[in-house]
Amino acid sequence: MPGVEVVAMDLSDLDSVRSFARGVVDRGTTIGLVINSAGVMANPLTRVGPGWESQFAINHLGHFALVDLLMPAFDTGGARVVSVSSGAHAISPIRWDDIHFTRREYDPWVAYGQSKTANVLFAVQLDSVGRSLGVRAFSVQPGSIITPLQRHIPRDQQIEMRWIDGDGVPSPEFKTPAQGAATAVWAATSPLLEGRGGEYCEDCDIAPLAKEGAPGGVAAWAIDTDSANELWAYSADATRAKVN
Repeated sequence: MPGVEVVAMDLSDLDSVRSFARGVVDRGTTIGLVINSAGVMANPLTRVGPGWESQFAINHLGHFALVDLLMPAFDTGGARVVSVSSGAHAISPIRWDDIHFTRREYDPWVAYGQSKTANVLFAVQLDSVGRSLGVRAFSVQPGSIITPLQRHIPRDQQIEMRWIDGDGVPSPEFKTPAQGAATAVWAATSPLLEGRGGEYCEDCDIAPLAKEGAPGGVAAWAIDTDSANELWAYSADATRAKVN
């Protein structure tokens, strides 16, 4: 496709992330938008880097390092960073005493939920530190969509959870990939968000605080500013990325 360049990068490998970011910055590219959408979900316990749990490493730490290293290339006239989270962030806050599951039994869904909470907290803190530089940040809940993200969920389990029927047809409650991408595109481009940032968005709108028994919304632990600041410091130390 004209005007599109594809460059390989492995979010589980910080050398790969640094190489990619260095190439972008060294070319003098000006960045107006970053959408952190890549990730894994509920995979078997896998360790990457210095023994990091892979979901936290790929879904959060890799994106943290990428954005931090790209900061010199961001458009000083205004840039947006959108982190794709999930309603699964409601499964778990950050497990400060055992982020990488070295002390307790690994639960793939708790690990996924923690990583998605990290996506929201990252947007909160990035917006706080970046707004003076013209960078605003958002996190989004794309909705339930059948994509290759479910590759680690057995087919019979997907049927049992009523994600798909016996013929592989998604539940009517699921969105199409285009519908699932809509909120990220809205957060990235909507003029309605001018002057705003740090928001968690769903269904092309700013989401309310989650209420017990009600669907949707953002969990209080995912927008807690103290947790966002602590996660930022932890992530910067873990990745040894430059902190602005």
